[in-house]
Amino acid sequence: MGRLAKKVALITGAGSGIGRETVRRFVEEGARVVAADIDQEGLSRTLALCMDHETRDIPPVASCLLDVRNREDWQAGLAMARDRFSKVDVVANIAGIGVAGSIEELKLEDFQRMVDVNLTGVVLGCQEGIKAINASGGAGAIINMSSIGGLVGPSDIAGYCATKGGVTTLTKSVAMHCAERGYPIRCLSIHPTYVDTEMLDPVASELGINRADLTKGMAAHVPMGRVATPQDIANVVVFAASDEAAMVSGSSLIADGAQLAGPRSAHS
Repeated sequence: MGRLAKKVALITGAGSGIGRETVRRFVEEGARVVAADIDQEGLSRTLALCMDHETRDIPPVASCLLDVRNREDWQAGLAMARDRFSKVDVVANIAGIGVAGSIEELKLEDFQRMVDVNLTGVVLGCQEGIKAINASGGAGAIINMSSIGGLVGPSDIAGYCATKGGVTTLTKSVAMHCAERGYPIRCLSIHPTYVDTEMLDPVASELGINRADLTKGMAAHVPMGRVATPQDIANVVVFAASDEAAMVSGSSLIADGAQLAGPRSAHS
């Protein structure tokens, strides 16, 4: 407990899934958080979850409606963090969307939506995050949620892979930019395997199955035998934001249950 004590973070995608769990874990570890999303109802549930923390105290968390595609929303959200909590130390770009489809099946409008949220949203988060952290006068971190699809290219999620691959290399560029200019700001990307969140619901619906059956099938592709939980990935974000990761920048933190470690043994 207390690994993020005195840190102030803005976390996008906070209305569900990994983003919601990351808010909960940051509060649990002593951070003050602005939880950001376009889903007001989801944000309300996130705040209620934090209120249920075992101390029963009102947690140091606020919410704001933030469309990651909109620079003014970013500026307003970061201004809220400074006004409410005096500074910004961490920006966690977790908001994202996914649409399945091979390169031949991919609809241009679906691809553009993924570019807008998954990539343009992260670009804006990095740009405005650097300004806000520098203005706070302290060291900080920008954490970008990528995917194993940002490192390899499964054929059935071509557009998603393209956007997450962009996040992977953007992260490295931002890390180098900050280091070369002497900014005390780290930037790193996180690459989960399949995660059991609401993001899988439209995929399951398109396939005509329920999410539990979908995740069971996905688990067969993970050597450790299960898909990730939101807490599995939120724990990696906590590490990335903490002082324990002080020399980790420009790196890809892979949380994939050994999925990318290599082909399964042909001799077992």
